[in-house]
Amino acid sequence: MKRIISMIMAVAMVAVMAFAFSSCKNDQTDWERIEEEGKFVCGITLYEPMNYKDESGKLVGFDTELAEAVAKKLGVKVEFQVIDWGNKYVELNTGNIDCIWNGFTSNAKDDDGVERSEKVDFSYAYLDNAQCVVVKSDSTIKTAADLAGKTATAETGSAGATYAKSVTTKELVGKTSQMDTFTEVATGAVQFAVVDVLLAENIVGKGNFTNLKIVDTIDIDKEVYSIGCKKNSDFDEKINEALVELLNDGTLEALATKYNVHITDTLMAKKTAK
Repeated sequence: MKRIISMIMAVAMVAVMAFAFSSCKNDQTDWERIEEEGKFVCGITLYEPMNYKDESGKLVGFDTELAEAVAKKLGVKVEFQVIDWGNKYVELNTGNIDCIWNGFTSNAKDDDGVERSEKVDFSYAYLDNAQCVVVKSDSTIKTAADLAGKTATAETGSAGATYAKSVTTKELVGKTSQMDTFTEVATGAVQFAVVDVLLAENIVGKGNFTNLKIVDTIDIDKEVYSIGCKKNSDFDEKINEALVELLNDGTLEALATKYNVHITDTLMAKKTAK
């Protein structure tokens, strides 16, 4: 009997210790956990010039190299995980990724009308961007009014999808990747796509998409990119610290020049005068 009681007590002690350890883990902030694990995971989609594969199959791009530089500043490693953009909040809130880092427009609402800033904690805005309309080269579309009643495509859950739905009465053809939207237009499956201009400028008129053009007479509100972290996270604060350091040591501007993108004026204002 004493032996049985001792065994029960031992099992109980193990359970208590396991619970205590688990509670301790749960009390960690996001940054404390990342620092302990020695890495963080970025949720991305593949598109040039932010995150894409070069001819050798290596993942490159402005966001890729910037995330790697931030990780180095923070003394940890970074892993990249391709996600379905429409599920980005689920991936973040379930812990599958630590941040959404892939040309993530922060000054925008989702289709549900809720500001994205109410769903995630954003880092400093670091890049300027805008949505643009892409059509076939022989298209007569010239103004936003011309889009009414036209068939459209955009990446599901993107700022482009929100805009497309606001200008046409036709049901949107949602795609899991912005790259797929170019094919929809090029083949005539739809009449226009709404995508990031940074991507379109690298794709339109080249390769399989020589029959496409950007409608530069349609002006859509300017956007900014930020990195999204969980609400009430402290990881965005660490990212901000690293971004400012990378700005001041010249790394950020060198990357912007390399990938032909524009750093936001608000971030540039944080540069220390020398």
